[in-house]
Amino acid sequence: MFKNLNIVIGITGGIASYKACGIVNFLKKEGANINIIMTKNACEFITPLTLETLSGNKVIKDMFERPDYIEVKHISIAQKADVFLIIPATANIIGKIANGIADDMLTTTIMATTSPVIFVPAMNNKMYENKIVQNNIEKLKQYGYKIIEPSIGSLACGYEAKGHLPKKEEIIEYVKILVKEKK
Repeated sequence: MFKNLNIVIGITGGIASYKACGIVNFLKKEGANINIIMTKNACEFITPLTLETLSGNKVIKDMFERPDYIEVKHISIAQKADVFLIIPATANIIGKIANGIADDMLTTTIMATTSPVIFVPAMNNKMYENKIVQNNIEKLKQYGYKIIEPSIGSLACGYEAKGHLPKKEEIIEYVKILVKEKK
């Protein structure tokens, strides 16, 4: 199913970012080619080295990093993506994309892609329920972006509420369905 599929995974700075490692590992073992873009804040939670080891590719962190070869990096990655997965999708990244802000490597690449983009929100339940965040999620849906709703679970703040990153299997299944539809 995932063999030779080009999946770009955007990892943002939320506590659930460590769970992206399991998804990267699974998809790589299934034959997908994984490219990862991390925000500066994501690097505070997990290391690029971990994700480079799991994906087999260099992790992109900075728009102005000197490439090994000349290309417009955010455009080339955006064009080769079959699927783009944002995990976890923080309130920050949701707000930026919903309002057309492209100020780092992840946001510029999302703006440049024509592939399906899946946002997987994970955050504190009060943040998730915030009217501004909900409005931004609705905007993303109207623009054609896909959203996997967070589940109810144990949050970093100690609450048991909606805002928990869905299980790996649920995310993988959603990607499978989207890939089948695209083909």
